[in-house]
Amino acid sequence: MAPGRPQSLVSKAALSILFAGFLSTPFFLLREIFFPKGQQPFDERRVPTYFPTAMHTNTTTLPFGPDAPWLAPLAGYSDLPFRTLCRQYGAACAVTEMVSVKGLVYGGFGTERLLLTAGPDTPLVVQLFGAEPEIYERAMPLLLERGFTHFDLNAGCSVRKVNKSGSGSALMSRPALLLKIVETMVKAAGPGRVGVKMRLGFTPGEENFLDLGRALEDLGAGWLTLHPRTAKQLFGGQARWEAIGELAQAVGVPVLASGDLFTAEDAARCLSVSGCAGVMFARGALTDPMIFQRLKDVLAGRESAPRTAESLAEAALTHIRLCQELDPTPRAFRALRAFLPRYAKGFTGIRALRQALITCRNWDELTAMAAHIAHLAADAAPIDHADMLQDCGA
Repeated sequence: MAPGRPQSLVSKAALSILFAGFLSTPFFLLREIFFPKGQQPFDERRVPTYFPTAMHTNTTTLPFGPDAPWLAPLAGYSDLPFRTLCRQYGAACAVTEMVSVKGLVYGGFGTERLLLTAGPDTPLVVQLFGAEPEIYERAMPLLLERGFTHFDLNAGCSVRKVNKSGSGSALMSRPALLLKIVETMVKAAGPGRVGVKMRLGFTPGEENFLDLGRALEDLGAGWLTLHPRTAKQLFGGQARWEAIGELAQAVGVPVLASGDLFTAEDAARCLSVSGCAGVMFARGALTDPMIFQRLKDVLAGRESAPRTAESLAEAALTHIRLCQELDPTPRAFRALRAFLPRYAKGFTGIRALRQALITCRNWDELTAMAAHIAHLAADAAPIDHADMLQDCGA
């Protein structure tokens, strides 16, 4: 064998072992190796580059008041275009879709997209979910470095896949862990910049929202949002609005109401019953993004514009335009195509409209089909919100 041949073989073998090890290393570890903590970049293959990935630094205080309704965090719906649409119709503040702290720290697929924002998208609250305080300790600096200033802990989502990880409303059954997470968030963001969206408790016999509310205020939480059902109830029965009033009386921070706020009139009744600081619209906004302005009209004693096919068609067309401007990706196109039939709820012909929308292949076809909403006739039957009962934040 020629001199040096064994050394060449050894070198090739070593390189093969190193390459195999590289390929078998989890993606999130590679990010940790090549990008120090806090410096992991967004994956540019998955994030559009035509608008900022972080908002301008926002130091304004959040708006609280009966006539300052919020848009709730809605998984799969409250993205940048929809938040912008709702702001145009009077939403005083908006919350992002829930963001996984593990996905943020370890580079989970799609996590960065949930944080997409632009200048007019303010004030904005980032909702986080997860069950490990040490992960929040790493995630919070990443968000603060990107300019986000207000945060919300999801302790209210009752969807099974979220609860299985110990997150969402499952935290109501582990109050010490919930408080530790909030303590971590407040330590990073500062007092008054962290809120919690929660339920009455995990089960009907273990309602702990009042004790938790007081403890959260002591930790520096700036506001609380209560969906007055237990986690086990999911969305069954009626929301106990009087419990929101009990919480509002028990704490000194603003309390926002959530749950069964399908119309502006519902929200006005809830405000009257509970005496809380304000409301957060979820499912009600999905079928009527003008609900924010309608509530302001109702509270001011003005006659609210009716929910007509023409006005909903206008909202749908505006939504399409905003999506084209802010997120014209194939993913966003497909999501909006599935969303648009919600605007036609309460009108006849919605099934045919849904089928027609599914066949749309481009923005022009989608726009043309959405315009047909204006010609639908009202249905005498009340709107059925049952198909939206699994939306987190509702």
